Amino acid sequence: MPFLEPKPEALRPARRTEVPAPDRVPDRQAAGTPEPLRSELSALLGADKVLTKISDLVRYASDASPYRFVPQVVVVAEDIDDISAVLSYAHGRSREVVFRAAGTSLNGQAQGEDILVDVRKHWAGIEVIGDGGQARIGPGTTILRANATLARHGRVLGPDPASAIACTIGGVVANNASGMTAGTTRNSYRTVASLTFVLPTGTVVDTADPDADALLAHAEPALCEGLLAIKREIEADRELTARIRAKYEIKNTNGYRLDAFLDGTTPVEILRGLMVGSEGTFGFISEVVFDTLPLDRQVTTALLFFPSLPAAAAAVPLFNEAGALAVELMDGNTLRASTSVAGVPADWARLPKATAALLVEFRAPDEANQEAYEAAAAKVIEGLELVAPVASVTNAFTRDPKTIGSYWKARKAFVTAVGGSRPSGTTLITEDFAVPPSRLADACEALLELQTRHGFDAAVAGHAAHGNLHFLLAFDAALPADVERYAAFMDDFCRLTVERFDGSLKAEHATGRNIAPFLELEWGEKATELMWRTKQVIDPDGVLAPRIVLDRDPKAHLRGLKTIPKVELIADPCIECGFCEPTCPSEDLTTTPRQRIVLRREMMRQASGSPVEDGLVEAYGYDAVDTCAGDSTCKLACPVGIDTGALMKDFRHARHSPREEKVAAFTARNFKAVEASARLAVGAADKISDRLLTSVTRAARKAVRPDLVPEWLPGIPGAAARKLPRTRRAGASAVYYPACVNRIFGSPGDRSLPEAVVAVSARAGRPVWIPDDVAGTCCATIWHSKGYDEGNTVMANRIVEAAWGWTAGGRLPLVVDASSCTLGIAHEVVPYLTDDNRKLHRELTVVDSLVWAADELLPHLTVHRTIGSAVLHPTCSMSHLGDEAQLRTVAEACADEVVVPDDAGCCAFAGDRGMLHKELTESATHKEAAEVTARTYDAHLSANRMCEVGMDHATGRTYYSVLLELERATRPA
Repeated sequence: MPFLEPKPEALRPARRTEVPAPDRVPDRQAAGTPEPLRSELSALLGADKVLTKISDLVRYASDASPYRFVPQVVVVAEDIDDISAVLSYAHGRSREVVFRAAGTSLNGQAQGEDILVDVRKHWAGIEVIGDGGQARIGPGTTILRANATLARHGRVLGPDPASAIACTIGGVVANNASGMTAGTTRNSYRTVASLTFVLPTGTVVDTADPDADALLAHAEPALCEGLLAIKREIEADRELTARIRAKYEIKNTNGYRLDAFLDGTTPVEILRGLMVGSEGTFGFISEVVFDTLPLDRQVTTALLFFPSLPAAAAAVPLFNEAGALAVELMDGNTLRASTSVAGVPADWARLPKATAALLVEFRAPDEANQEAYEAAAAKVIEGLELVAPVASVTNAFTRDPKTIGSYWKARKAFVTAVGGSRPSGTTLITEDFAVPPSRLADACEALLELQTRHGFDAAVAGHAAHGNLHFLLAFDAALPADVERYAAFMDDFCRLTVERFDGSLKAEHATGRNIAPFLELEWGEKATELMWRTKQVIDPDGVLAPRIVLDRDPKAHLRGLKTIPKVELIADPCIECGFCEPTCPSEDLTTTPRQRIVLRREMMRQASGSPVEDGLVEAYGYDAVDTCAGDSTCKLACPVGIDTGALMKDFRHARHSPREEKVAAFTARNFKAVEASARLAVGAADKISDRLLTSVTRAARKAVRPDLVPEWLPGIPGAAARKLPRTRRAGASAVYYPACVNRIFGSPGDRSLPEAVVAVSARAGRPVWIPDDVAGTCCATIWHSKGYDEGNTVMANRIVEAAWGWTAGGRLPLVVDASSCTLGIAHEVVPYLTDDNRKLHRELTVVDSLVWAADELLPHLTVHRTIGSAVLHPTCSMSHLGDEAQLRTVAEACADEVVVPDDAGCCAFAGDRGMLHKELTESATHKEAAEVTARTYDAHLSANRMCEVGMDHATGRTYYSVLLELERATRPA
């Protein structure tokens, strides 16, 4: 047993409800995937592609919807061969298959009760075709990632859902998601040029292939004839044809796209249309070619406030006529809830309940068109009765990107921010419907009345320009009376939408489990039966995603509703939206922030000591706690700021034994000796083989604990100089604090980082002073990241007291040369300070060296030489500090070409975590590394030594601080 074995029982929930939840995973599933399913799929695909632990099944059981279904097994498919093999297996054994990518669907489309196939991990990628007019994109690529590449070509995708940060192309096409500006003309149905997909039989169809119809007719003759027969039947019915065309004049994703039979002339053309919005029930979309749209960069936006929701809705047609690309509606509940989002004015919390707002945006290709739009908008505003209930409201159009960004951040956080503010323990339902835009004001009034009648204080927002509204309801799925109240509301809401407004019950979120029982209410018996026939023609054995679009059970939408047990306070607001997942370094290795919370909730549902809880607790240590990088980028992506990284650090602390805490505190108190010893050890390592050092550290990890002792990695930097550069306090413009990592590890090149910072600062006429007693101090991140509270407290207070003295009571700025250390001293130490030291801390000005260089030095420097190209690695700490722009500014002074990889993200080296769990850094960096190594650069730059080491190992290239390059660029000849 390791000397410092963690306490696994510390991860077992200490409090829970007295009665286990009705939807808890039953004990019979504690062993995970049953036999022979487990062994048969492992033999077919390879064990590494088949996830069978109960913790794996539970973490895949939830998506952004109010539903929860636990799969029997999860397959992580790598290619079309895997997909075909799974489908063939399912056919032969009468099993069911559901595909899951991002899991951001709001109606349970990404959940299955049998074989669930993960089609995100291995399915990302984008290829720009020609000048950017088209793009070939993998289904696991997020909208945000695809648009990042297209932006360099002045292009953008048509669909723009609010979940663009996380939702993937496959899901967007499969649900025909649209978003803020897509409407009925820029959505997937209108902008997909071609698809490659796998039918339930395993037949692969590429609709761009000139021979596609001939190949399909040979492989699937019955399917082809069946589709053409339905086409002939629809076209022979003039009334039905007219009804289908009318239904798609407004946004509609409820049911299958019957207009595909009218728009397509051949089976392949019909299938291309049917696959869009089919919700994974017709096949797997393996590749999409989009027709892209111009990225109009001249933007003018306003957030206009009205006294009521109907008053705001009445103004929508006026802005449509003026040429607005987006007109977004937000009610008072939405506006007030969005104050939880960083950047949203705090005084919105005081807005009257009846207040509503329109977010109106015009986009133009040039200045002349922008001015014309602004003139038209000004005329519209003249006739409106706007209100300004709080001081931050301006009711004015602006071109300022920062202001516009804050407006959109508030709007896009509708589901998550409002959901995050719901009562604890309640389930969130997101509804999405459309009415003719001319009826929007009436629909708003009717919706408000209906919500009041059923006792819901719901939030409303939507794409008002297209008559598309969203609203949220919260209820307790564990209470039968609450479920009945929700059911009664849904019955009335669906009848209201269809019978009074002839609207769409799903405008852009697709049918899903929530609306499937109401499909016939909207479409009528004849059209609905044609949808059933279409499913029978394409998937006669019912292998793919049963009950997600078509379900004859009138209460199907009440089946599988998930309870939301209370968990740790920091994570309790989570609505499981998945926005955090693409930023998470462990996403492709173990678990994501959402899954870490999902697993905690299942523990809470269980009876104490149940077999399921035992299995979850056993896996949680490594899968959730140990492999969390602790970078907290999840907090930046989460609209309500949930910091799952902080929660994992709390769990690390809880697992520590008293002995372990004492050892950590001892190192903090004696850090001067520890620092000197570490520098000597690194220096000595230069004389010992990497193989021997790796063997020794691996043995020590087994003896002590793998999460405490780093493993030696080949190529670790050599030791830093024992002495720091000599500087003078007199005349210094700032105090320079070389981080301990830069006092222990050396830098590549002819000058150390401290020498470079001192030299370039003096060169700019802004000399810095390094205190004589920096040795033995640290930003405290070493202890903070591992959850050592006592050691963290010791060092946090020591560094603040020292900085106070060095800076003469805060009169000089403190310049820190590692971004993670800047973040630590500026923000992360605060909770661990004494009351007196918090007062001292408030007087300090902590400046990252990037900001110092960009803002204080560059204006006074002369660049004598530049390099041809540089690729940058922005660190996660820079994201927290908002310093990425300064990294680029400094790099652009040194290099003719500067590139930030589209897949840049946290490297997960996280101090020494990349040496504790090197598989974490390897997984976190593989996409960025592939991008970096695809071409040659003259320099690889960052501004944090351990992140540079992590990227060295990921790419085989040498990363170093951008300040070293700045010193070289400005060094006199």
